[in-house]
Amino acid sequence: MSPRDEVLTRRPDDGARQPRWAPYLFVGPAGLLFLAFSLLPIVIAITLSFQDTATLGDGEWVGAANYETMLGDPLLRTALLNTLVFTVGTVPTAMAIGLALAVALNRPLPGRGLLRALFFVPMIAAGVVVGVIMSWIFNPDYGVANNALAALGLSGLPWLTSPNTAMFTLIAVVVWTRIGFCMVIYLGALQSIPAELREAAAIDGASGWQRLRRLTVPMLAPTTSILLILNVVFSLQSFDVIYVMTGGGPGFSTTVLIQYVFRSAFADARMGYAAALGLLLVLILLVFTLLRQRATKRAEELL
Repeated sequence: MSPRDEVLTRRPDDGARQPRWAPYLFVGPAGLLFLAFSLLPIVIAITLSFQDTATLGDGEWVGAANYETMLGDPLLRTALLNTLVFTVGTVPTAMAIGLALAVALNRPLPGRGLLRALFFVPMIAAGVVVGVIMSWIFNPDYGVANNALAALGLSGLPWLTSPNTAMFTLIAVVVWTRIGFCMVIYLGALQSIPAELREAAAIDGASGWQRLRRLTVPMLAPTTSILLILNVVFSLQSFDVIYVMTGGGPGFSTTVLIQYVFRSAFADARMGYAAALGLLLVLILLVFTLLRQRATKRAEELL
């Protein structure tokens, strides 16, 4: 056998072997980040949830007392109800408007690219910046919203200072920031629908509404299921806009679960109880994350 044939027939494991630690060298940095910023905080939170402490240091071990307090906490029930109202108000509204914009901007229109960009800009804006700007717009004394109502001869509204309007104002702001994301996702899904199907439906005499209801919407079902779960997770994690605009007030009217965790930890100095509340939030997010993975898998199977 010639030297050339010997090289060609040599097995990959002949000669110098690759070091066994090489894969861990590449996985190591990501593993350290996961350990430091995900696994370790969860372990600390679990430990704190069984203690009565005002700080992150050692506290008095109270067992399951914090979880028993959660069961009878009326403020927790209010926070969960506010979370439900906020989620129900933001998720379907943002998805419906995003779908309508996606259908409209999927057609050849002048300035279509600019319109898509304008609707998406609020999504990439920092939540704190959005909160500050909207707090100025909806200020009851000098805000643009009440000035516009006064110009129309209408009386101003206590947008953020009344329990009857504060939550709806927050929902409107969050929907405004969320519709661009829904629009872009739906646009990608719409462009994957074969044009031949729409043309065949039009030839058969289906109107635009019928094509949307009986063809487009059913074919967008996998995308809708993924978007639904993603938007629910986004709403459960909404903190910055609410904190800047209302701080959970007036009273307790806009305090959602994540706000209540923050309030218990840093305003009420109940770090152990806040850790128990945080684990409840993590459990809820975990359920929706698993649902998202399941929806993604089903969408991939349908493709």
